[in-house]
Amino acid sequence: MPTPIPPTPVTEEPATVPPSGLARLKQWLDGRGFAPWSFQDRTWAAYAEGRSGLVHVPTGSGKTWAAWFGPLAEMLDDAAAGDPMESVRVLHVSPLRAVGRDVRLALEEPIVGVRTDIDPAIEVGVRSGDTTAAERARQRKRLPATLVTTPESLSLLLAQRDAATRFGDLRCVIVDEWHELMSSKRGVQVELGLARLRRFSPGLRTWGLSATFRDPEAAATRLCGVVEDQAPPVVIRDEIDRPVVVRSLLPDDAESLPWAGHLGIRMAPKLLELLDPEIPTLVFTNTRSQAERWYEEILKSRPEWMERLALHHGSIDREVRTRVEAGLKDGTIGIAVCTSSLDLGVDFSPIQRVVQIGSPKGIGRLIQRAGRSGHRHGESCEVICVPTHAFELVEIAAARQAVAAGEIESRPVHDGALDCLVQHLVTVGLGGGFEPQELFDEIRTSVTYRHLDRAAFDWCVSLAEHGGSTLRRYEKYHRIVRGEDGRYTVPGRRLAAIHRLNIGTITGDGTISIRYRNGTRLGSIEERFIARLEPGEAFLFAGKFLEFVSLHDMQAIVRPASKRATLTPHWAGTRFPLSTALSTAVRRTLDDARRGILDEPETVFAAPILEAQSRISRIPGGGKVLAEVMRSDDGDHLFLHPFEGRLVHEGLAVLLALRFGRIRPMSFGLSFNDHGIEFHAETGEDERLDFAGMLASSGSSLFTSEGLVSDLLESVNLGELGKRQFREVARVAGLVVQRYPGKDSSARQLQAGASLIHDVYREFDPGNLLLLQAEREVMERQFEEHRLARTLERIGSQTVEIVEIERPSPLALPLLADRLGMTLSTESVLERLRKMGVDRPEARVATESSGPGSSSIPAGRSGPGSRRRGRRNRSGGEGRGRKGGRPRW
Repeated sequence: MPTPIPPTPVTEEPATVPPSGLARLKQWLDGRGFAPWSFQDRTWAAYAEGRSGLVHVPTGSGKTWAAWFGPLAEMLDDAAAGDPMESVRVLHVSPLRAVGRDVRLALEEPIVGVRTDIDPAIEVGVRSGDTTAAERARQRKRLPATLVTTPESLSLLLAQRDAATRFGDLRCVIVDEWHELMSSKRGVQVELGLARLRRFSPGLRTWGLSATFRDPEAAATRLCGVVEDQAPPVVIRDEIDRPVVVRSLLPDDAESLPWAGHLGIRMAPKLLELLDPEIPTLVFTNTRSQAERWYEEILKSRPEWMERLALHHGSIDREVRTRVEAGLKDGTIGIAVCTSSLDLGVDFSPIQRVVQIGSPKGIGRLIQRAGRSGHRHGESCEVICVPTHAFELVEIAAARQAVAAGEIESRPVHDGALDCLVQHLVTVGLGGGFEPQELFDEIRTSVTYRHLDRAAFDWCVSLAEHGGSTLRRYEKYHRIVRGEDGRYTVPGRRLAAIHRLNIGTITGDGTISIRYRNGTRLGSIEERFIARLEPGEAFLFAGKFLEFVSLHDMQAIVRPASKRATLTPHWAGTRFPLSTALSTAVRRTLDDARRGILDEPETVFAAPILEAQSRISRIPGGGKVLAEVMRSDDGDHLFLHPFEGRLVHEGLAVLLALRFGRIRPMSFGLSFNDHGIEFHAETGEDERLDFAGMLASSGSSLFTSEGLVSDLLESVNLGELGKRQFREVARVAGLVVQRYPGKDSSARQLQAGASLIHDVYREFDPGNLLLLQAEREVMERQFEEHRLARTLERIGSQTVEIVEIERPSPLALPLLADRLGMTLSTESVLERLRKMGVDRPEARVATESSGPGSSSIPAGRSGPGSRRRGRRNRSGGEGRGRKGGRPRW
């Protein structure tokens, strides 16, 4: 019998190994004709190794996908393995809530590109102040796998009772524009939030994105924290150069540029020759007032551009800004006049040209704005600077040299800010509560609180628990309570609601909504500007001439004005001082000019102005600090030119006035700008104040940093300045409340409440830590105290070059004109300048400016024990005379 043939064994087909998530993403890129850059590959590899870090590459180089593809590839792998993606895995934190939609679209693009029918959905959502109530309700049930949010909304999420569970599966946090956040208290808020998230999700990876850090390693460490056994953060740099080209728009001749000015409207005809709606352009200004005036000037000259021209700044209604941004992307808008509101976040690939009106005041800011043009990796980016006065030619030339040398200014930080810590204590109390030692250890993993001592921490807990030693009798300050288990939580729904409404560190003067009678919202203006208006008075806002009708329920009702207006709102805190890096570069450029080296187009063009400065006085340089002394019918003048920026010069002005007064008691009028300071003494014909003699004999005592703080405290009205700063500290700490359910407090109410607490602390608790913090902050914010100390040391180590002048030099004239403009009409100022020997003052001084580039302090007694009154605030403030304000220089 034949042997049966055994059946052929069935061999199973080998299982096909699906491609990894990263391989799928690279295939998708390849299908679009793209290949990853080396820095992107290195970022993805570092993420896969469990590392955190900072992607530090130029704007438009692809850093968003560099940080995104690592965690996205991980989610794709998890989804392929059956993970339903029902918890949040990635947070993308951005400083601008307005760009949430654009970021979401950028993150969704590769998800859509690689998605298959069997893949579970990897949802990308947005959570910010603009998120609808319906979307928030959905997110309360379940957060999407990736959430685009802001520092404030992240804190709100951490204030939810189940925060630990919600973020338990979190894998990565991406922080966009880390340079912008780090330099404010919002950065402190982010650091505290990251420390909390690292406790919820051990092994969490953090990646920051930036283009303009001077010390990216230190910035990366600050972002990623100091966690035990954690590898140091990695800094990913770009290996491909993206040069920044700095050009200038020059007038027909140097003499057509004024020596003093701010707005630069005289350059409008030249700029109009350059602009073309068919070439997408961003026209950056340094202030919102300046943006309003330039938009109006361009529209007046080119009304046919109305449909292609737009205005964009932070006070314009959000819906209008969104339409402008969409128009820039789809090409329907060809020219946008804007402020720093378009510095960050949004990718406007169509933009071909960037214009900067006036000096950029900082190298990092110039690079950031230039990067908005040619927004693609490997392409050069160009910015065209438009000088508003003659010496801005020198600033532009200096800026080009600093950019080429990579001289970027360092970013300020807010280490140990206790107001932020108090707010965070209440947030954590809402978010499930905390045990003090555990939270203390957690907070100290952040760089900003690395050196926080337990006594200060306990003091903050006490303040949140019962208002501290001075406010414990008032129940509204009892915001956390300790339970039997030793954990602190927030008692009561009303306290919780009030805290959630006031989470955040963005403070400022109260704002009022601007609306037409039909309810259409135009934007918001600071309360104090509206308070000065009379019904029927017209002003320029959002590119429209408006007539003020009435004020009702914190809303200003307006209607279209029947005539053009010259009054433009001014917003506090919008004037940038000259940065440290640009100040150094300007002094270097002037030193070259003094030695006859004019190797930049702007300094060649400015040769007549520099020659006039040399003829009348000296060009600063040679390792010396220029001091010009002048005698006029008005008295004696000293013009000192350290070139250290407006804030430092303000501090130096009041400090030296005090120290001069100790040598000889005298009243001084002061004025200061980014380049220098004027001291004016009203001496008679038979009286003379010998500024030159005092500088020569007492220079070592005048320019010493010893006793700096005590002398500043003696020379300025710190009481009022301190109260204003304490209002911001108290608002962040929750001692005064800006928003209640269904009601907002006015700026006056906030100031009154903060002033009352300030006075109570001052009398009964002078060592209060928040009071001391406010004093430190006002010194740094108002005078840049640390930079001022370095300036004194520099001047003290150099020779002060004293030059007697018979008439104002090009450097002295702006200071003189600004001080005279405090009390005199335009015609009177020009006549006074003629008497001082200024040739053609109407050509030297631009009177069309929308806001002062320099500041003045009225004359007052300066001597030991004096307290100077009448300090002008940043928008003009005290010292206003006739209706409509003083002349603008």
